[in-house]
Amino acid sequence: MTVKTYRHTTVRDALRAVREDMGPDALVLATQMVAARGWRGWIGRREVQVTAASAADPNGRSTVPVGRPADTPMPRRADLPARAGLVARLLASGLDRAMAERVAASATSAQCRGASLPVLRRLLASQLDALAAGNEPYAKVEVFIGPPGVGKTTTIAKIAAQERASRGRTLGLVGADAFRAGAVEQLRTYASIIGAPFRVARTIEELDKALAAGRHSLLVDTAGRSPRDGGLRDLRRLLGSHRGVRTHLVLAADTSGGTARRILDAYQDVRPDRIVISKLDEAETIAPLLTAIADRGIPVSYLATGQRVPEDLDRATPAVLAGALLRDDEWGSAAAAS
Repeated sequence: MTVKTYRHTTVRDALRAVREDMGPDALVLATQMVAARGWRGWIGRREVQVTAASAADPNGRSTVPVGRPADTPMPRRADLPARAGLVARLLASGLDRAMAERVAASATSAQCRGASLPVLRRLLASQLDALAAGNEPYAKVEVFIGPPGVGKTTTIAKIAAQERASRGRTLGLVGADAFRAGAVEQLRTYASIIGAPFRVARTIEELDKALAAGRHSLLVDTAGRSPRDGGLRDLRRLLGSHRGVRTHLVLAADTSGGTARRILDAYQDVRPDRIVISKLDEAETIAPLLTAIADRGIPVSYLATGQRVPEDLDRATPAVLAGALLRDDEWGSAAAAS
């Protein structure tokens, strides 16, 4: 299914454009008057906007969205208004059109007509399996990297505190951020409260010894530096010499799609295995960021919503990602249900 809008001076011209582009079987969903584009709109000029839907393009090729099985029947024409309404609802939640159309294509007719928030979350979650790392076991060493101020230290404290509180498991903490004032002491304080082993690694040599000597799985807090910094290159070489290392790139939820792609490009030499999305409470939508992450094929490991330790952190399951995308106020509770 394809949903498009057409804007022209008259209804006749708009409908002609619909037929030429989408074929004679296109279904008109809405017609309204809107402000004209550009300077004409500034002086009060209006034009006609027509929204139309079609199950095939003018050449007869199927427009089944990416991710929909090729042998799945196309929706009946009578279902198109309901599916278009579902697409519009998902677009309003911040999803990009490609994802919204994939979700709508996977829904039954009944789901399209009366999709509650839990139904929408389930439909969206079904499209996010490959992007959610879920409840995977800890690696021997979990390293957290990223730009300054994205919440690496707090994220590590939340992970360690949750493991201790819910499973009685101890994770070791390593403070390798020798550049930010107070960063090591902040992590030391968290370790003391949690009862976790703690080591400081102010040099690459000290970090090497800490990684080799750790008896527990280790969470390593690194300095927020430029990817071109020599220290980060040394870190990359060190991590490559140890087995069982998983690297998480931490990104703030309000990072735009373009900025996220630049950061991912800059850190590609470090080869991050996972993405942590932090500060969801400060973002209107994570859709642009998640689209950029999906383009790189890097799974999301955690989502953090605030500063509370250990409450404001969830494993990135498909249900949790779906709730965050839909800006569902109860999305954190999806972690317990998933």
